[in-house]
Amino acid sequence: MSAFKFEPGPAGMIERTASCSCKSLSIRATGEPNKISACHCAACQKRTGSAFGVAAFYDAERTSVAGVAQTFVRRGDSGLNVEFHFCPTCGSTLFWYPAVRPGRVGIAIGCFDDKSLRPTQAVYEHDRLTWVSISLPESQRDAAHHWPE
Repeated sequence: MSAFKFEPGPAGMIERTASCSCKSLSIRATGEPNKISACHCAACQKRTGSAFGVAAFYDAERTSVAGVAQTFVRRGDSGLNVEFHFCPTCGSTLFWYPAVRPGRVGIAIGCFDDKSLRPTQAVYEHDRLTWVSISLPESQRDAAHHWPE
């Protein structure tokens, strides 16, 4: 388990907070996300227990975490690890660090208090369940694209 506490963000920057179901673990992100990705891969389907996962990706240096997290590490399609952080009390997966993108953190957008965030791209479209439809510009859909840049 890892224990974290918030550090203040730069003045005047937008800040968003995401938290687990029981509010014991949270992450604050400063500024706008680099991108927001809807992922249809089988691993995200299993991780979320849903049809897909959606993450806002930030530079890790623009985030701070409060609370205690448990971790789970799995190997991604890149062959590199993804380290997931979840609440040991309620089990919510709140954020993760993909080794394929050093210095980045993915934050589950459903955990944010701010409900205005929406995907800017979709990945692993070849694994998308047939009944799922996300409204994105066609230029943002790429079945061959496996990882949000």
